[in-house]
Amino acid sequence: MSEKAMQKKRGGRVLDFIERAGNRLPHPYILFLWLCLILAVISMLCSAAGVSVVNPTTGDTVTSNSLISKDGFVWLLENLLTNFQTFTPLGLVLAMQIAIGFAEKVGLLTTAMRRAILGVPLWCLTATVLFLGINGSIASEASIIVVPALAAAAFESVGMHPVAGLLAGYAATNAGFTACIIVAGTDVLLSGVTESAAQLIDPSMTVNATCNWYFMFVSVFTLTVAGVFVNKKFIVPRLGTYRAQGNEAGEAGLTERQGKALRAAGIFSVLFILAFALMVIPRGGILRGEDGSILNGPFIAGLVPILIFYFILVGVVYGVVAGTLKNSSDVPLFMAQALEGMTGYIVLVFVIAQFINMFSYTNLGMIIAVKSADALQAAGFTGIPLMLFFILLCCVVNLFMTSGSGKWFIFAPILVPMMMMLGYSPAFAQVIYRIGDSCTNAITPIYPYIPIAIGMAKKYDKEFGMGSLISMMLPYSIAFLLVWVVQMVVWVVFNLPLGPGVQVFL
Repeated sequence: MSEKAMQKKRGGRVLDFIERAGNRLPHPYILFLWLCLILAVISMLCSAAGVSVVNPTTGDTVTSNSLISKDGFVWLLENLLTNFQTFTPLGLVLAMQIAIGFAEKVGLLTTAMRRAILGVPLWCLTATVLFLGINGSIASEASIIVVPALAAAAFESVGMHPVAGLLAGYAATNAGFTACIIVAGTDVLLSGVTESAAQLIDPSMTVNATCNWYFMFVSVFTLTVAGVFVNKKFIVPRLGTYRAQGNEAGEAGLTERQGKALRAAGIFSVLFILAFALMVIPRGGILRGEDGSILNGPFIAGLVPILIFYFILVGVVYGVVAGTLKNSSDVPLFMAQALEGMTGYIVLVFVIAQFINMFSYTNLGMIIAVKSADALQAAGFTGIPLMLFFILLCCVVNLFMTSGSGKWFIFAPILVPMMMMLGYSPAFAQVIYRIGDSCTNAITPIYPYIPIAIGMAKKYDKEFGMGSLISMMLPYSIAFLLVWVVQMVVWVVFNLPLGPGVQVFL
């Protein structure tokens, strides 16, 4: 039996167990229905037992409310639709998806990735693949397919093992998915949930989509360095020498029209940035706040709408020049197509919105946060150990539940208030979750994109399978986790800003 076969055999039982356990989980919609039912029962028991706490902020006594009662039933009937209609993340996510999905439909994002990966010198090819892949969340999950495929072609074109490129792209787009140099859809989605959870403690609390921007901006570069190290020291030596079957770089090259369209999009991007710079940089800029600052002005508050405008307009410029937009009617058509894959999310949000608001109604979030914070403080389990505990918890849960937003909907009402009770900002609680949620994406056997990645790899290595992918993704996951933990500790020790106007501590 070959060494590769022995490795697969030794890891098979563990992988089979994880896959079986993950497959037994119900659909997220059904899962949240069960959570609503469990919550209702727990709320009834807590209410009957007279469970209560004192809000440390206001000094008021907070008692648990039962959902299985006359008042609870009436509340649910009166608020069922309102819970869904006022669910903050829904509108933000749909708007971002319209804009980014439109840019994807006209071909802009794919072409930009192709040009960036295939046009760099050999010495920085791995770093470029990782950098683009980590920033791939701009293009949502499309990057998980596009970046690894193009990276494999780029590596083969310069005589490097294509599977090494594919794995670097896959690790970057999954284990580093949450990091990005600009505010992306992930930031919008998570911040809305974080704000709802934070308001369980302080109803006036707001959480902006830029609250993790500085931390995630730096993460792009630290993870890129870590990924280059892993690729060079672990992946390439293990794969060995690759004997190319032919140069396929030409298949992924750009046409003359695509190149012209990409240049036009680049010129527009520069002009777009300059236009907003003129509204922000001058002391009297119209996007500055009343006090003259940028942080308290409409520029930061309106950054998400600005990004929406950008992706739509740059998509129009590219589409017109490239010929993918034939007439003005194609614009709303492509926008509608960008939302076709969101129907499942909208259905899921309906039951998630009920769970979040039911959790708020019961006051269990406040009760759990206060009692947990007291227990952790009494046990001396606070600070860095507490953060590491939650990061590792998210890493483990991610092996069985791949929906990042779904997990945050569950964790946020508990983690955010509890961290606030310990003096940490909601934005920092969100950082802790994002680290744990991302690192194990690449080694989750039930992840829907794993079969696609294996299929791509089999083009170059017929024996490549699940065990091969997991074993080669593990060094990336561990390296990213270690780098992120060190970076988090640095942020805590020096109380560095997580985003514009947002610190680690309250």
